[in-house]
Amino acid sequence: MENADHKYLPTQKMRSLISDNSLLLMNLSRFGIPLGVGDKTVMEVCEENGIDTSTFLTIADYTSGHSYSHESINLGQLMEYLRKAHGYFIDFQLPMIRRKLLEAIDISSIDSIGFLIMRFYDEYAAEVRNHMEVENDHVFPYVEALLDGTVDKNFSIDSYARCHQHIASKLQELKDLIVRYYAEKSNHLLTSALFDIITCEQDLTTHCQAEDDLFIPAVRDLEKKIEAEDAKHDQADKGNHDDNAPAKEDESGFSATDAEKLSMLSEREKEIVCLIAKGLTNKEIAGKLFLSVHTVATHRRNITGKLHIHSPAGLTIFAIVNGLLPIDEIPRNNIL
Repeated sequence: MENADHKYLPTQKMRSLISDNSLLLMNLSRFGIPLGVGDKTVMEVCEENGIDTSTFLTIADYTSGHSYSHESINLGQLMEYLRKAHGYFIDFQLPMIRRKLLEAIDISSIDSIGFLIMRFYDEYAAEVRNHMEVENDHVFPYVEALLDGTVDKNFSIDSYARCHQHIASKLQELKDLIVRYYAEKSNHLLTSALFDIITCEQDLTTHCQAEDDLFIPAVRDLEKKIEAEDAKHDQADKGNHDDNAPAKEDESGFSATDAEKLSMLSEREKEIVCLIAKGLTNKEIAGKLFLSVHTVATHRRNITGKLHIHSPAGLTIFAIVNGLLPIDEIPRNNIL
């Protein structure tokens, strides 16, 4: 799906992209970009709508058969794009086609071709819904946790990729069934439904291929990056017995005092304890402190090792008791 001699540019007018490939209207919708773009460039439109320009252009190039690279993609925004595509298929496109089919074909008898066509379609729509709900409910939360620095050892993107099946082929079968067996002299509504089925099949095919060619490789890269950073962190832990050493118990079996634990924390670690107490996630902390999510996750592991406190609630209490921040700066739901 590549044509290396052409790629869209951030300085091109957005409407020129749409003129070049009208299918990119779907991209606008799935990025949450409204129409009425005027003469603004792709970069201007993306910045106005909080969209990463490189991510938008990568998907636009992919959709148009241009050269592309998944390495320039913002994975969080790609995932939101895929989510909105799921909503379009499940909540709009497939129900709309069903309504047209119901009006266009005769289902008065359970033995009729029309009835069998509708049953075929309903079974297919249910299959698409199940396929996309698995991604919404299991795959995307896994990736969101990865972006937040948390790894689920019981799952990997490769386990998903092995069972990821394209779901558009049955629409081709449905179209063939109607063309071959549903005899009707003149039925404009049915013809319109067939064109919608053809468009939906093409859209679903591109959607599934984008998951294979953009989403899965990007997640795989993130998994490898986290694994490498964890390995590096583990190696550093082995050779570092001072700054990263957890609070030790004395000979009588009592743990270090809070004052001793507090003295072991670096200023950065104290800052992160306060932000955890305020209810921020790793991703939010990273954004606020201009760190990578993985660096924040490493700091949190060090904090846990030094304080022997694993939960955000425990860190919140520690922060309050030891005067790291006043209680009125902590959200109520973090206290209750």
